[in-house]
Amino acid sequence: MATIGTGLIALMIFGVIALLAIMYAVGVYNTLVRMRNRLENAFAQIEVQLKRRYDLIPNLVETVKGYMKHERETLEAVIKARNAAVSGLQTAAAHPGDPSAMQQLAGAENVLTGTLGRLFALSEAYPDLKANQNMSQLTEELRSTENKVAFARQAYNDSVTAYNTYRQSFPPVFFANMFGHNEDAELLEFDSQAIAEAPKVAF
Repeated sequence: MATIGTGLIALMIFGVIALLAIMYAVGVYNTLVRMRNRLENAFAQIEVQLKRRYDLIPNLVETVKGYMKHERETLEAVIKARNAAVSGLQTAAAHPGDPSAMQQLAGAENVLTGTLGRLFALSEAYPDLKANQNMSQLTEELRSTENKVAFARQAYNDSVTAYNTYRQSFPPVFFANMFGHNEDAELLEFDSQAIAEAPKVAF
């Protein structure tokens, strides 16, 4: 009788431990999903702002084109860089946090920022263009959008850091791979200040 009673107690203890382990694993899974969803939502906010930026660029080029007839190469470089950034954003939006997608987007954004910086620097030599109301409005909209991009990117990077920290911590690290969270999400780093602080070039 005592042996049966001891066996039953041991079985109950084992059952309670197993139940607690399952409940903990479910908690880890739910936390990973919640944090991943937060990360993806944060990236969606970047996507909204970058799309706004990309929509403004063709209007900017059209406005500038009439004044900067001899700068065709620069204008074409801006459009080419803008199209590459659009493609990079589409890839990143399909896989938020994916290291290669984030690096592709960051690289395309850096090229676009550089070409826009050159365009604004060249525009300094055209007083009529600087005085153009449409140009002023587009420049202001781009600056505002750049600020929103920077804010959204910081929120995304905060979400990525929180997700990665939880995924790497003990004991969730043991469950993360099992639940399909196999790698860290990638931060998104690029310079979005070229428009806010366009370089000055002397001619």
